[in-house]
Amino acid sequence: MSGAHATLPPRRRALIRDRVRSDGFVRAATLAREFGVSVMTIHRDLDALQAQGWLSKVRGGATAVPSAAFHGDVAQRRAARAPEKRALARAAADLVTPGDTVMLDESTTGLHLAEYLAERAPLTVITYFQPVVTMLAGVPGITLIALGGEYFAAYDAFLGLYTAEGVAKVRADTVFLSTTAISHNRCYHQSQATVQVKRAMMASASRRVLMVDHTKFTRQGLYALAPLTDFDLVLADAGLPAAEQRRVRDSGATLTVVPVRD
Repeated sequence: MSGAHATLPPRRRALIRDRVRSDGFVRAATLAREFGVSVMTIHRDLDALQAQGWLSKVRGGATAVPSAAFHGDVAQRRAARAPEKRALARAAADLVTPGDTVMLDESTTGLHLAEYLAERAPLTVITYFQPVVTMLAGVPGITLIALGGEYFAAYDAFLGLYTAEGVAKVRADTVFLSTTAISHNRCYHQSQATVQVKRAMMASASRRVLMVDHTKFTRQGLYALAPLTDFDLVLADAGLPAAEQRRVRDSGATLTVVPVRD
């Protein structure tokens, strides 16, 4: 990489991010040699990029290929399981009544839900997810409350302490959330900043609805968000195996299975 030896940490991390995304996998030792820094420095860079949601550290380096443990950036997530997410969004929209105040997280399922909200106006929508803000800004009948905080480009969302504090200052009738992984009937995320904000949202809503496509039950996450029983309703698509459906219901959670039409 021409000029890489002179790069400062922010620029170096941006170059590493782009390299991992384009190549799929890069070894830490290779990056250290090309940038003229120690392997330990590269590992710190990879830790920072992983925390921001850009990549996943694996043995020997880092990858940006979606997997059971890493779910990709917004563009990758939006393209994955789109029919299932649309079905879940339609079912969630049926729970919204004109005059409601609803909260949406940074999930792409929530982004699909946002597409239906104009039909339920008047509504107040609270979110920290930039694509939802862009979609609903100026829509007649929608009062939009956008929450700030630290911007995470990989999620195209504002997350962390200041966002959580903003959530605590408002109240919603319903919060619609998703999660990146479900294991033993508990929701998990890869990002502490995400968990912090979603917990605040759950505490600030009268009703909590979880929207999850069936693949979430085969994935891994690092930070625990909440058990399924903390939600008033779990919406999952019909691809969820019958045995898993029974386990969810046996845990005490309320599950509605949504058919996928397209």
